[in-house]
Amino acid sequence: MVRLLAKMFIKDYKNYEDINVRERYGILSGCVGILLNAMLFGIKFFAGLMSHSIAITADAFNNLSDAGSSVITLLGFKLSSADPDPEHPFGHGRLEYLSGLLVSAIIVIMGFELLRDSVEKIIHPQDMDFSPLVIIILLVSIAVKLYMAYYNRSLADKLDSAAMRATATDSMSDTLATFIVLVSTIFCEFSSLHIDGYCGLIVALIVIWAGLSAGKETVDPLLGQAPEAGFVDRIEEIVMAQDGIIGVHDLVVHDYGPGRLMISLHAEVPASVDVMISHDVIDRTEHILKEELHCEAVIHMDPVVTDDPRLDQLRESVKKIVEDWNEKASIHDFRVVFGHTHTNLVFDVVVPYQVKMTEHEITVQLQKRVSEQIGKEYFIAINIDRKYI
Repeated sequence: MVRLLAKMFIKDYKNYEDINVRERYGILSGCVGILLNAMLFGIKFFAGLMSHSIAITADAFNNLSDAGSSVITLLGFKLSSADPDPEHPFGHGRLEYLSGLLVSAIIVIMGFELLRDSVEKIIHPQDMDFSPLVIIILLVSIAVKLYMAYYNRSLADKLDSAAMRATATDSMSDTLATFIVLVSTIFCEFSSLHIDGYCGLIVALIVIWAGLSAGKETVDPLLGQAPEAGFVDRIEEIVMAQDGIIGVHDLVVHDYGPGRLMISLHAEVPASVDVMISHDVIDRTEHILKEELHCEAVIHMDPVVTDDPRLDQLRESVKKIVEDWNEKASIHDFRVVFGHTHTNLVFDVVVPYQVKMTEHEITVQLQKRVSEQIGKEYFIAINIDRKYI
């Protein structure tokens, strides 16, 4: 249904990276979610009244909260697509993350409300009235929720939308919750045991878990999570494919919302090449990154001496020392200041976050290794970096 509606109402509906297309998909998904969840609430609430089941009634109000969540998702997509302004020069894309976080909070709150009602039903159990119509309603609900989970997950992957992933996760938890309610309803018909309240309790815990999981999906990009490895590899592949660039380091990906990425990095170029030629290479690389990855790119040019055999040998020796110290560490911006009594080796060391040593402790350990393996006349002056990817 969603695919058919997209073909009817979204121009260029396969261009998922276009901000306007993203907005229309968000609005379409929100409208479908409101319609389906409102329908499910109505029929489940009716089934709950018929059967006197707290689990079914709890599941109905869970769908009502989902309808409200769909409204928030719709507004989030609409507001996040607003053009940049003087107060927000990078746009409003993170509003999509905030809307997903709000949806997650609503899910968790509703879960605790269901938890309270279920505990009360456990303390004060009540007989249920069995009806084939109730079973049919629950089966229809499971089918609808599976469909909603499918189309939201599919759109989330295509649009890279945290808000839609949160909605898809919620739909899957609703499917499981309704299945538990279905089992409870059938069991209570053929048994004298009152498990309705306990099943409602399980439903509530599932809803809370789904809300917390969906919240993590939206909190991570707001806090500044590392970019996906495939995206980083693609950046490095594009940059290193350009003639005149011999190395990349200090790569940072800034996320201002889906479709609003900014890249900054340092590109190493041979120091012997004319600076104007290297500058042209850097400008061209920025343009290629923007065209192919749909992001803004800022590249700092680092000249590197490549025609001094003695310096090259020292660089390779220091690189091996650092990698032997920690296999995930690396060096860049290597320079040498030769003197009559001693020689300074100046470079940056990229240290993994797993290393909890202080900068002084790292310097002492590396200096000891340099003195032992290269010579006591060599002293290091290092700057400690951390990987942002």
